[in-house]
Amino acid sequence: MMEELIRRAEEKGIDVEEVLIQLIYKDDPEGEVKFRLEMAKKYMAEAEDYIKKGDPVQASEKAYKVAEELVKALAEKFNLPEYQKARNEEKWYTYLLGSAAGKLSSYLGAWVMNGWSAGYTLHVWGFHEAKWSIQDILPWVNTVKKMLEEGEKVLQ
Repeated sequence: MMEELIRRAEEKGIDVEEVLIQLIYKDDPEGEVKFRLEMAKKYMAEAEDYIKKGDPVQASEKAYKVAEELVKALAEKFNLPEYQKARNEEKWYTYLLGSAAGKLSSYLGAWVMNGWSAGYTLHVWGFHEAKWSIQDILPWVNTVKKMLEEGEKVLQ
């Protein structure tokens, strides 16, 4: 039954994972930021595993998820308007993530925008279009990894 509920929610455009995170951490913003950082670390480990396995498509998507979670965590930490809008709508739209990355970059440095841009590029060309090899994705993944390293300093 749970699978059916999740399927039906996703068909209606509901981001089930996002809704659950927001509900669980409703009264614990610091906990949500830490959780998102841990998710980003987990996704980076998965991306590296997929690189070792020679799977650029899955490695690209996992690296994108790193950038996505970091932008969300940083936007929450700094209470950006994009975070408030995503919270109200119970969904992070890509345009909100890009807007938040731009604002965060002006506060924290180019590493935020570089990491987000690399993640989104991997999402499009490495995952959706599946046009890139392992060699093609490596520089982009490394840029996302740098974003994770810098983001961890800010979020801890």
